[in-house]
Amino acid sequence: MGSTKIPVRWLLLAGLAMSTCLGAKELPPSPGVGEIPPQLLGKTRDGRPVDLGDYRGKVTIVTFWASWCGPCRKELPVLARFQDVVGRDALEVVAVNFKEPRSDFVALVRANKGMNLTFVHDADGATSDLYGVRAIPHMFILDHDGTVAYAHRGYSENALPGIIDEILSLLPDEVKNRPSASAAKR
Repeated sequence: MGSTKIPVRWLLLAGLAMSTCLGAKELPPSPGVGEIPPQLLGKTRDGRPVDLGDYRGKVTIVTFWASWCGPCRKELPVLARFQDVVGRDALEVVAVNFKEPRSDFVALVRANKGMNLTFVHDADGATSDLYGVRAIPHMFILDHDGTVAYAHRGYSENALPGIIDEILSLLPDEVKNRPSASAAKR
């Protein structure tokens, strides 16, 4: 008997149908511009809950990252330095780890202990699923009221200057015109 070849497209369709029937999880859409995103982001490394409501009144960046993501690893120090220059009274960066084992999360945080970011571990993906994160890096920039002002998905480090401009556009003039917070510490 000759072998029967099944076209690849039929195999793909069958696989898709099976995953749908087996209850593949459909993610909610990402919060859009003008929307208030989910408020609870998980816990910091020391177990402190992170609630976006605590950051109202300042610009807040929620960025999803992983240790294996090159653009993420380049973005985190830039955001940490920017937060340091602006000051945490006006800018908060929350870096949510995307579905990695705790050991990978802790290793990256330890290796970058000079970065004064709010790191959140999301091993099971509960937070990233609530945010509809499918690709990383994925960033949400929230205004003073906690509303999404800008969102970026799957970008490279070449996008960072434009993202910094967006953040600056949300900061009040008195923050933009004061000496940097890092210079004031010296």
